[in-house]
Amino acid sequence: MTMKSPPKKKNWSWRSQAFRGVIYQVIAITLIVAVVWFLAHNTLHNMQIRGIQSGFDFLTGPAGFDIGESLFPFDSAQPYWQAFLVGLTNTLRVAITGILLTTILGTLLGVGRFSRNALVRGLCYAYVELFRNVPVLLQLLMWYLLFTEVLPAAADAWVVGPVYLSKGGLSFPIPIWAEGHLWALIGLIAGVALAVVYRKWAFKRFEATGQLKSMFWVPVAICIAGALLGWLAGGAPTALDSPTKGEFAIEHGGSLTPEFLSVLLGLTVYTAAFVAEVVRSGIQSVARGQSEAAAALGLDPSQTMRLVMLPQALRVIIPPMTNQFLNLTKNSSLAVAIGYPDVVSIANTALNQTGRAVECIAIVMLVYLTTSLSTSLLMNWYNNRSAIMER
Repeated sequence: MTMKSPPKKKNWSWRSQAFRGVIYQVIAITLIVAVVWFLAHNTLHNMQIRGIQSGFDFLTGPAGFDIGESLFPFDSAQPYWQAFLVGLTNTLRVAITGILLTTILGTLLGVGRFSRNALVRGLCYAYVELFRNVPVLLQLLMWYLLFTEVLPAAADAWVVGPVYLSKGGLSFPIPIWAEGHLWALIGLIAGVALAVVYRKWAFKRFEATGQLKSMFWVPVAICIAGALLGWLAGGAPTALDSPTKGEFAIEHGGSLTPEFLSVLLGLTVYTAAFVAEVVRSGIQSVARGQSEAAAALGLDPSQTMRLVMLPQALRVIIPPMTNQFLNLTKNSSLAVAIGYPDVVSIANTALNQTGRAVECIAIVMLVYLTTSLSTSLLMNWYNNRSAIMER
């Protein structure tokens, strides 16, 4: 029978390092709270003396301005809080799409730096050195001028099948909503779940038997099959709202404005150059013996990169990759320079109309703080999940 050791008594003496640490933390937190309270109280007091209104009550009043680009209807009679919501959705729209495109493009460029083809290696190297050394604001302006000055007017738009490209942006057909599209979405979600289960099974089988199953094309086929079955179960709707040339603009269908395209392409192209370097350094951190062992097992270069090198490089890639995702999200605030109505642009307009500078700036800070912390939490979870377990 094992004897339990008696519980250790807490040492409340000043000689205890743990006790001193708690006291120092309490003092630090108290000082921070006191400084924040002093600054807030002093600011509000000075604003009252000068007759400057304060508070967030303006958010319920009518905005009094229209927004040119929004994912949901908005007009000047709606309140300020809905205007800020439009700006938030526009910011997230750029950030999330940009992160996805940046990850794909940056990974391809980073892997391309190890290509056996000298031309591919040279092009990837030239891309990285060119775009990461040009300020991102200049790149945003370059793309905006390209869309608004170089491209033709709507009457002479470039046409590729049902897609139109002009100074008015990119126009394309969109499905006319029907119940079948909801079933297709449900089928896609089910397909993604099955694809995840398949990948786990295929990876365990590869570890147990060495027999390699498709880790990409089969999951993609499962997702497509799930969406297709859901679409068929919902009646297979095929009606499309296609764009047509109008007298002054492209009418009907879906569209992406020049401002959105400029911000998205500028941030993606710029950040992908840094992501490429992150991927390259991560791959170089893997011992050369790993690739030699993979070749000895009969794996071709693409399989070696996908199954051996990249999985081991993730522990080096993910932390700096998180920084690049955060930089892309925060750099989206530069969209105000080309007229894209993100949360910073909406805040500037609201500030000019209401004079609530502190409140508008606080809202913008809260938006970027929340998005940055959410991105960090998600990437930290993925980093812990991808970490190599050691004995």
